[in-house]
Amino acid sequence: MWSKFDPYDGREGAAVDPLRVLAIDTALEACSAAILDTERGDGVTSRSLPMARGHAEALVPLIAAIMSEANVEFTELDRIAVTVGPGSFTGLRVGVAAARGIALATGKPAVGVTTLGALAAPFFADESKAVLAVINARHDRVYMQLFGPGGRSLVAPRIAPTRNAIRAAIASPTRIVGNAAKLIAEAWPDDERRQLLVSAVPAPDVAWVARLGAAADDLTVPVRPLYLGDADAHPQEAGILPRR
Repeated sequence: MWSKFDPYDGREGAAVDPLRVLAIDTALEACSAAILDTERGDGVTSRSLPMARGHAEALVPLIAAIMSEANVEFTELDRIAVTVGPGSFTGLRVGVAAARGIALATGKPAVGVTTLGALAAPFFADESKAVLAVINARHDRVYMQLFGPGGRSLVAPRIAPTRNAIRAAIASPTRIVGNAAKLIAEAWPDDERRQLLVSAVPAPDVAWVARLGAAADDLTVPVRPLYLGDADAHPQEAGILPRR
């Protein structure tokens, strides 16, 4: 499943070959960057700025700061990992564009990591519970993915009504993680046994974006945003004059 690095091992030195990964996350309510260096004992250097907007202005200075703190040059990177969605349309474009640009400039591969996978990954080691990753898609809908033991995907990424996400979690003891976790917990049916743990984090831990990026074994897949729903903003067409 994992080529060079086991993200669930917990020991960054477990890599067969040394890797330096720059990770970027601008998908949700944070602007985050990290350097994973598998030769270092402490492994990950990361910074995260909580924000709902303004990622474009914050990301480049943040990357520069984290590279300096980790004492890593762009030429020393082995790959760039970035969250590709689901998430904010604007935020995703910012992160993906930055990852593509750095990859082009350095000649190193860029790797896409799903936001749902990054949210769920810290909890895969507990094989007694499924993990339901949920992101608020508004209008009583969520982006969701259900994972079984070891991170095996049981329900593929999708946009669904909140009630469908609840149905997916009812079958077995489940941890719910993501910025819609409290919505799921609050909408939980009174007649269903509560067998869930709630981790209502607003954004993924960028260290896990780095670890999943290091574990990727296919470096040929183009990095592009994962859109599961339509954007809330649409062009204004009411005042457009018809062409003659």
